[in-house]
Amino acid sequence: MDKHTAVALLKKHPLVPLFYNDDRECCKLWIKSCYDGGVRVVEFTNRGEDALDIFAELHQWSRETCPGLVLGIGTVKDLDTAAAFKAAGAGFIVAPVLDIEVGVYCNAENLLWIPGCATLTEMYHGYRHGAGVVKAFPVHTLGGPDFIKSVLAPCPELRIMVSGGVEATRESYDDYIKAGAFCVGTGSSLFSVTGNKSASPEQIRKRCETILSDIS
Repeated sequence: MDKHTAVALLKKHPLVPLFYNDDRECCKLWIKSCYDGGVRVVEFTNRGEDALDIFAELHQWSRETCPGLVLGIGTVKDLDTAAAFKAAGAGFIVAPVLDIEVGVYCNAENLLWIPGCATLTEMYHGYRHGAGVVKAFPVHTLGGPDFIKSVLAPCPELRIMVSGGVEATRESYDDYIKAGAFCVGTGSSLFSVTGNKSASPEQIRKRCETILSDIS
């Protein structure tokens, strides 16, 4: 997927579940639950030894099972990793850091690059180097919706994904969107319940559906 199409898809479907799990069948259940709840963009994070192999399998499976879903890869910190996941079918690349070398590669491949940034200077540096979207990370420690509102005041041209400590609730989602966030990434709070137990597929579906209800 070219980066402009990926940006347009994020604009239309701004809730981005993100996770890593080394249980492939669990990953499929989670993705399908999100898809059934209205999600069309998912970020699988590069957090385990088998992440590349799992991602490749999920990419092929999702193409057959969840039409219109785009699967991207997160926690990409270097060029070799970006290239490997691009070859495995990643629809976009998300990073926890701002690495210009990764950005140059993604731009050359017409692949959406979303670098992680903690300051307005980093965000603008990423934007000037071709990041179609920049990620405020970890947003809950940066100031939450107030931080997003503050950085967009002087730089409204930025498209900001928020990630890191974002609660999987309609209230939290609305707060970030109203502050100007371009899209909202949420992880553990979407896929778990009290005591860090995994949420059921039905709980995940209902959470996504609730967040996305009445949103066109």
